[in-house]
Amino acid sequence: MLSRVADSLYWINRYVERAENLSRFVEVSEAMALDCPPGSAEPWLPLIDASGDRELFDQLYPNGNPDDVVQFLVRETRNPSSIVNCVGVARENARQIREVITTEMWEQLNDLHWTLQDDDSFWNQPPQEQLRDIRRACQLFYGITDATLSRDLSWQFSRLGRLLERADKTTRILDVKYFLLLPSTDEVGGVLDELQWISLLRSAGAYQMFRQSRQQAIEPKAVAAFLLLDPIFPRSVRYCLERINETLRIIRGSAVPGTPDALECLAGLTLARWSYTPIDALIAGGLHESIDALQSDLNQLHRLIETRYFVASTAEPFDPFPACALA
Repeated sequence: MLSRVADSLYWINRYVERAENLSRFVEVSEAMALDCPPGSAEPWLPLIDASGDRELFDQLYPNGNPDDVVQFLVRETRNPSSIVNCVGVARENARQIREVITTEMWEQLNDLHWTLQDDDSFWNQPPQEQLRDIRRACQLFYGITDATLSRDLSWQFSRLGRLLERADKTTRILDVKYFLLLPSTDEVGGVLDELQWISLLRSAGAYQMFRQSRQQAIEPKAVAAFLLLDPIFPRSVRYCLERINETLRIIRGSAVPGTPDALECLAGLTLARWSYTPIDALIAGGLHESIDALQSDLNQLHRLIETRYFVASTAEPFDPFPACALA
């Protein structure tokens, strides 16, 4: 496969996954805002921190309020990671490799792009309905991809991009809760504290599965263990890392056995660390520090994948915001 094609497939799925995650984050915060005191920033500013774009947001919106947060994350053209920009970049990458992806994939992504660009009836809907429609459109793209794309290298690179982005966003939203939203002693176990943990689970699409798998109260350690270490929940970090390793082995194919290179070593060590370290040990050593180290490993995994599989291309894929790609 041409490195240009592999790179575009990888980024199409990273950007669609990013758009889907952001739509869910904002959708959950819209609902949570109804339970918070009027004018509270509780459900809003942490979303900016989770997206890694606080500096840009403060520059564009010095007096940021909830409406500014929604505008910045959903429609702001000056924010490279806004939903509208993510879908636009994914669509442009798809346009450049239309001969590789299926017609159904192209039509779904193209329809979503133009809906977000020109459809006044869409933007006149209540915000909750807008976000729900965006989330479902992204999920429909995943389903179409899985249902129509052959399980060759095209699908493997698509899967790889989706999994790396998903692991990154799960760690970011969890880190925000632990590090930036730790309640005061008086609030621990209170109504607002429980609402925050429920909203975190819903932001990761994990609330129902957490309830089914853990017959216990919603408390920080149990939530962190589920989102980081659960082996069968598809948005947990451990599940994503296992599938990333599996995908990398398939892409590598029947290479001659020998000393593993940097990509294989890092992928294997990261998976081992997040498969066999108990949650108590992670918390005792500082969950924020552990998540920081994981995010650093994910970024390094991306760079090693890029070096091995993408940089040989003589034509650059369409990614107008490379410096912000992992924000």
